[in-house]
Amino acid sequence: MRGLTYFDFLAKFGIGGAHPGGILLTQNILSEENITKNSTILDAGCGTGQTAAYLSQQYKAHVFGLEINPIMLEKAKSRFQKLRLPIQLIQGSIENIPFNDQTFDFILSESVLAFVNKPKALKEFYRVLKTGGRFLANEMTINKRLTPQEEAEIMNFYSVDSLLLSEDWDRILQDAGFQNIEINKQKLDLSHENNSPEFNFSKDFEPELFHILNEHGNIVIKYQDVLSYRIIKCSK
Repeated sequence: MRGLTYFDFLAKFGIGGAHPGGILLTQNILSEENITKNSTILDAGCGTGQTAAYLSQQYKAHVFGLEINPIMLEKAKSRFQKLRLPIQLIQGSIENIPFNDQTFDFILSESVLAFVNKPKALKEFYRVLKTGGRFLANEMTINKRLTPQEEAEIMNFYSVDSLLLSEDWDRILQDAGFQNIEINKQKLDLSHENNSPEFNFSKDFEPELFHILNEHGNIVIKYQDVLSYRIIKCSK
């Protein structure tokens, strides 16, 4: 049996707004965009559906949720049914998005790109965005380079293939074709993020997941000057 991962913890605890800043930061980012009821939006890696639900309720937009984890997918589906929201939910990977070219006006990615092949996913985002469409993201970013041993500790725990500086994000976004790239650092680092995520616990979650929660907390504190995040905004 494989060992439990940080992703298992997120799924079994059913955490909504697990990304830095939570739903309040998401709402602030979205309020600065020209989203209307005619907008077609992809919440890429939608998790338990908190942001997708907000987009549908607040803007009455055409919202699609894409999520690969079956546990999170079921929790998102349950949320949308309870709220009677017309959100289309699809199981799939952001590395191979099951939509045609030029489908979306907006794509939102919140703590998702860190866990996949970033260049591949960004090319997919670029492909399915309409010309002039907007890509918005909140993604893990380091403030400075670490030793190989330190990088390995973080990458192994979160199961990520790389840790990027702001300039690394800028480079791979440009390589994917994006324009008007803005990468903004927030005032608070991860260890001081005082948001209150929601929880939707699975009935069968393993006690070992509490160890993963503690380990996450330890890493955030240990690397509080280095491990951070950036708000990314750009256009096709």
